[in-house]
Amino acid sequence: MRRFDRENLTGFVNPFSYLQPDAIELLKPDGALALVPYPEVKSVSFVKDFEVAAEHGRVFLNRPKMEGLWVRMVFRDGEVMDGVLPNNLLAWEIAGFTVTPPESDSNNQRVFIPRQALRSIQILGVVGSPLRSRRKKADTDQPTLF
Repeated sequence: MRRFDRENLTGFVNPFSYLQPDAIELLKPDGALALVPYPEVKSVSFVKDFEVAAEHGRVFLNRPKMEGLWVRMVFRDGEVMDGVLPNNLLAWEIAGFTVTPPESDSNNQRVFIPRQALRSIQILGVVGSPLRSRRKKADTDQPTLF
């Protein structure tokens, strides 16, 4: 968990109940339960391994390949981050947004950003829109029967 004072907190969250009405519930490695208020939280990263340190790409260098809404978020402190939101409004949490970050093969699998941490969020593109149907190429090699 990143906070605006740049102090990282390490721990575990229950993906089904970590979003409380006023805070994020975090179980620290020593067993202590911490409730961190939303205004203090910059992001919560769901990672493969706690020991891997550096976050690399914060923005997509090319158009993302995964399906969803490509968004650019500007934090209160001016930092910029891209991500892909699910193209389903029912999947969005009330307290914030869970995005797939750039470089999905890195340590960060998903990132939760509280609404209060953002100055703005902008949709840059829709990837894999269900409105655009893909035309099937006519198979000219097969002879017609009728």
